[in-house]
Amino acid sequence: MLGDAENSSAKHSVKRNLVNKTAQVQEKSVSNRKSPEYILSIDVGTTNIRGHVYTKTARLQGSATKQQQLLQPNPGWFELDPQKLVDDVISVAKESILDAGLQAEQITCMGITTMRATFVTWDSETGIPFHNFISWQDLRAADYVAIWNKSYTLRTLNAGAKVLHFFLRRKRHLAASVLKFMSKQVTMRLLWALDKFPQIRQRAAVGKAMFGCIDTWLLWKLTGGNIHATDYSCASSTGLFDPFQMEWSGIVCGLLNIPMTILPVINDTSGDFGWTDIKTVGFHIPISAVVADQQGAMFGQCCFEVGDVKCTMGTGTFLDLNTGNKPHASIAGLYPLVGWKIKKELVFLAEGQSADTGSIIDWMKSLGLLNNVSESSVLAQSVPDSGGVVFVPAFSGLQTPFNDDKAVTSIFGLNPNNTKAHIVRAVLESLAFRFKALYETVLTETKIPFSHVRADGGVANNDFLVQLMADLVDQTIDRSCNGDMSCLGAAFLAGLAKGVWKDKDELLALRQSDKVFESQHNWSSLKPLYHQWENAIHRSENWFPSNY
Repeated sequence: MLGDAENSSAKHSVKRNLVNKTAQVQEKSVSNRKSPEYILSIDVGTTNIRGHVYTKTARLQGSATKQQQLLQPNPGWFELDPQKLVDDVISVAKESILDAGLQAEQITCMGITTMRATFVTWDSETGIPFHNFISWQDLRAADYVAIWNKSYTLRTLNAGAKVLHFFLRRKRHLAASVLKFMSKQVTMRLLWALDKFPQIRQRAAVGKAMFGCIDTWLLWKLTGGNIHATDYSCASSTGLFDPFQMEWSGIVCGLLNIPMTILPVINDTSGDFGWTDIKTVGFHIPISAVVADQQGAMFGQCCFEVGDVKCTMGTGTFLDLNTGNKPHASIAGLYPLVGWKIKKELVFLAEGQSADTGSIIDWMKSLGLLNNVSESSVLAQSVPDSGGVVFVPAFSGLQTPFNDDKAVTSIFGLNPNNTKAHIVRAVLESLAFRFKALYETVLTETKIPFSHVRADGGVANNDFLVQLMADLVDQTIDRSCNGDMSCLGAAFLAGLAKGVWKDKDELLALRQSDKVFESQHNWSSLKPLYHQWENAIHRSENWFPSNY
């Protein structure tokens, strides 16, 4: 009996041990099961600040938007309040997480994408800006641009570089031989600020002044003043960066007497940018990507191969071509940009841009010509042609390939028989013509065959416009489902840094198309319209006086 009891007790003991071990295995299995991963992405654009929370499948879980309050203290000046920008970004981030039905602790990481070449300078001790943000659209330094581009100093530099290129055949020297300053770059506007606010140089002399575009300012503020950094894509968009040496340009800064001590550290696009400061922001999330808006859109469109092209039509039109691991030395005003740098991977882009696209649509809305982008498509198709009306979009001057800051927005060919529909059609045609001018310039200059063209941005939701673009260049255009590709690109880059996605092949599998536009008209039938528009462009050039 005693032996039976002992055997029974032993059996129960073994059973309990097995149950306990099974429970431990199940508990470990549950603890190892990964919780859903969410990525917060903030997009600071010219007109709006957007926040999106994405899932691992790139599905939009939650979002929020605030309109930017652009300040115009003088004609041609465009500014933003630095502190209000920070407050709005924090607000949008919190609202996006709330809209997603999540807590901040559930966010895996955060990516930031911003409009480029919009800068501020500030005192590193007090954190107080010396002036407002000066926007990329701003024309206050147009006279500086004209004077410097005609200067003996720059001509000498161009000539010397031309000689060096003749003997050495290096692309860096070719680029320097045609170097010209542009208002869209930071360079001349920063020089204006240094002249206007002498305290910047005074504080820079003792190492207490800082410079940054929106990405750098946000990193500084969101991390509680711990990080003064940018990434290669944003740095390459300033005009202060040497893409051939992959560093801040000592030549440009020396030429303009810009103190290099004020410039931020340059980091990889996807990596470690610190954590948000809980006292400042209200939550603690790692920032694992910073990318310029157009480069972010390029990454979001999964344009990973040489020859891939994307066209973003938002406030402006930006055509970007993947040129591989080497920068393109342009002679027509194309901008050699760093697309992204991720560890050993370095991708360059050649970009052409037109500053006025969405701003033109907004202008038509303000005149009561239309209510939204979709309505403009219907209006344009309600008439067979523009009735002889030709429009030149140049509120911020003309960029590549015309490169004229003094150009004026103009309308030609109006007659008493014209209706609202004719004017709207002429405006949309002008946006398509600007795309063609950019397309042909990039194609001719780089001599890289285009594999495909992918379109995104709010204005690209206009079917009439995108169809006309496809007809003008005889190329298929693939419009993305996601209208905010910059935000998605920043999320992709942030997620890659934190292991949400292991490689770009996973991202390619997530991309979706909304509509594909095939060319439907022969170029010869559109050629007269395009040449008439080119004639209107030339009549609109050099309109404003030098003191504008």
